Amino acid sequence: MAGRREHSVDKSESLLNRGRGWAVAAALAVVAAVVLAACGSSGSKSASSSASTTAPGGTPTTVAPSETFSTASVQGLGTVVVDGNGRTVYVLTADGKTNVNCDDASGCTKVWPDLPLPDGVSGAKAGMGIQSSLLGTKKLSDGETYPTYHGWLMYEFAGDGGPGQGKGQGIKSFGGTWYALTAAGDLVNSSSTAATSAPATTSSGSGSGSGTPGY
Repeated sequence: MAGRREHSVDKSESLLNRGRGWAVAAALAVVAAVVLAACGSSGSKSASSSASTTAPGGTPTTVAPSETFSTASVQGLGTVVVDGNGRTVYVLTADGKTNVNCDDASGCTKVWPDLPLPDGVSGAKAGMGIQSSLLGTKKLSDGETYPTYHGWLMYEFAGDGGPGQGKGQGIKSFGGTWYALTAAGDLVNSSSTAATSAPATTSSGSGSGSGTPGY
């Protein structure tokens, strides 16, 4: 009887140990599967992110809107200057003064995003309808170089939902009035969609381009 009890105990212990071994193996398998899944997910996300921002070989696929300007027809404004995103650009003027200051400190560029040239780009290119002789550049106190058209610094309007819109035309804010530009570099008169001449320069400034107004 004693021998049978010992044999039974040994068998029970063997089954118990075997069960523990299976449980440990199963747990390890689950952990390994979770780790592999996490690694796979991370790799896919990284690859997707890279693909959306870069082309094969690491070359950026996006071009800054300040690198190219062209013209487009905008309802209510006629044919106006647009940036590389196809968005209407605006200039700020007040009391005959051109290029009224619009900077980060005043919060102006949050509503009217500026268009600095990317590092390594010396100037903007003329697209369809643009007179290349009117394109120039101007370096401001923030150290950035900006493209100009007929001497005007250009800005987008955050209120425009995309290309083909001109909701910023005629808005009075940040010390002046905002206007779109014609292909000739003149201000657009929204009431008649005709152009008015750019106001005369009232302060000195540097920059290239024909008839460059001061800042």
